[in-house]
Parts: sequence; C-alpha cells; structure tokens
Amino acid sequence: MTLTLHHVQYGRSFRVLWLTEEIGVDRFGGLDVVEYRIGTAGMREGALPRVSPAMRIPAIEHDGLEMSESGAIVQHLVETHAPQLGRAPGDAERPAYLQWIHYAETQASLIEQLNLMMVFLRPPAKPPATVVKLTVARLRQTLRGMEERLAGDWLLPSGFSAADIMMGFNLFAAPYYVKMDEFPRLLAYKARMEARDAHRRAVGREGPQRFYDRDFYPVPEA
Repeated sequence: MTLTLHHVQYGRSFRVLWLTEEIGVDRFGGLDVVEYRIGTAGMREGALPRVSPAMRIPAIEHDGLEMSESGAIVQHLVETHAPQLGRAPGDAERPAYLQWIHYAETQASLIEQLNLMMVFLRPPAKPPATVVKLTVARLRQTLRGMEERLAGDWLLPSGFSAADIMMGFNLFAAPYYVKMDEFPRLLAYKARMEARDAHRRAVGREGPQRFYDRDFYPVPEA
C-alpha cells in the first residue's frame, strides 16, 4: 500500500520526505505526496484533520497506520524499515541519537516563531524587534552548540543517522535568519547533506522554494 505523506514544501515534513528516499520509496509501495499551503483552507479539508490531531504537517497514512509529528514518524519508520539509520536501545550512541532527534525540535520551534513573525505577519503588522532579536539569538545559540559538538562528518561518531535527517529542515531554514559564516563546520555539514543522492531526490520533488520572499530577514528596527 502506498505511503501517503501530508506535506508542506520545505517544512518539517521534508524530514519524512528525505527519509523515505533514504529508505527507498518502493519499500512503501510508492509515495503519494499531498501538498498544502500554510494558512489556506486546504489544511482544514480532506484527510489532514483526521490524521493529525493538531491539523499540522507532517502526517502519514500507510497500511492502516496514521501518524503525525515528524520526530515520531522518523523514529517509527527507522525502527520498522531502516534500523541502520537508528541506534537501538543498549547501543552506546543511543542517548546521543535521542538527544539530537529532540534537539532538532528545540531548534525548529525557534525557526517556526521567526517564520510566524517575519513571514506571516506581513505589513501593516510589525513584529516586535526585541522579541525577534531574542529569538534570533536563541536560534544562533542552538547553531553554536551544534558547531562546537560536530567533530566528524555527521552528528554521531559512527556515521549518518536519522538524527542528521531531522536537521535537514533546520539547516535549510536557519540561514534565512542567522548569518552562517560563523559556523564553518555546519556549512560543511549542510553541504554533505545536500550531496547525498536521497537528499537530491527529495529536493527534486520539492522544486524551488515558495515560502521565503527574500534571501535573509534582518531583525527589524525598534
């Protein structure tokens, strides 16, 4: 049975899209992507409200299974279809693996706040400069923490894992709010992500991004 992914272009659901390409979409009987535009009536229609309690993406349907929350979906698909991308209980890297999986959401929640303030609240609404500045500073700190701890090619010493896939959305979106020049390791890490064949296939499905209308959003003047 085909896996159905309820998806917003280059949103958190990109994590699931990329993961299915790493696993191989044929393992799921194919992939059907149902795309939404944030803020449109389409998100209140169709299957999304039934599949996702919060009526947000991502959500999946597959062989009678319905799930939402990107981290939960990623962990489930890894455990059932690609254990080599996870770290099983008892593995020495299991604590670090879980921490990075959840760190990705700490970081993504800050990106979400900035998206709301800087992209959705278009003129005449004006986001509060102090709040934007604080949120950008917090996002920068999460990037600095990754920069300081990224010692090898991937987050875990043993190699590529689903923890790296969870960061794909984050490192796509963060440069719209934080200048990345101060993070050379993360820039190289992002380039390694983008060089993976599965990542390229996922980006090919996405096409040019349609969400951000400029390359960088500076903190507004007070």
